[in-house]
Amino acid sequence: MKISVLTVTWNSAATVRHTLDSFFAQSHEDKELVVIDGASRDDTVEIVKSYPRDAIRLVCEPDEGMYDALNKALALHGGDAVGVLNSDDAYHDAHVLSRIASALREADIVHGHLRFVSDHATKRVVRRWQATPRPARGFRTGWMPAHPTFYVRREVAERVGPFDCTLATAADYDWMLRAVELHGYRTAMVDRVMVDMQAGGRSTASLGAHIRHNLEALRSRRRWLRSGAVDYALLAKPARKLGQFVRPRSAPGRPA
Repeated sequence: MKISVLTVTWNSAATVRHTLDSFFAQSHEDKELVVIDGASRDDTVEIVKSYPRDAIRLVCEPDEGMYDALNKALALHGGDAVGVLNSDDAYHDAHVLSRIASALREADIVHGHLRFVSDHATKRVVRRWQATPRPARGFRTGWMPAHPTFYVRREVAERVGPFDCTLATAADYDWMLRAVELHGYRTAMVDRVMVDMQAGGRSTASLGAHIRHNLEALRSRRRWLRSGAVDYALLAKPARKLGQFVRPRSAPGRPA
């Protein structure tokens, strides 16, 4: 199974080496990296070009933001499965893509655990996202997968279509909701940490960003799930994340 990994960059020279190194360290050999750069003004493009070119599709041109760039990447990818690795994130270990490929033999969509780290030099963990299997009512309960761990078969991506660029911070939430809830695809959880995500993304950078993200997520549920003006998930979704700031006990044989 060929896995396409989509990475959006813009002035990412300070972090993108960690991202690229973690991709090229993957034991799964049948893979490609699609990098969409928004005309960076630093050394990002030169750094990307310094890696093996036969495994990278690189486009460098102005875009209308991250989700517009991801839509370009979706249109270009050539894999049997696809997911996103942000330019300040890294795979947790060398076997993540192998586990994804294995899980996708029996499922259409997979996701797993996520660690938020202060930086990739120290890997100091500031938050842990412990994935759980999809509950019976899915997104209506406030449940959602961690987008950096979310991988789908090609047919899922083609059926779901592009990211909704009218959503400034919740287009990834909306895309996952459509993938999981609207078409009856099989969803599986990989019970391992998949990605180390550097803290400070647009949807988590401030209280205002949290509020905007949750209101946009409500807008998505109202559109696709026919939720009311205020629904259960509006409170349950942020409440579910409170436990991510408490260190969980590790399962035997599982990394913390």
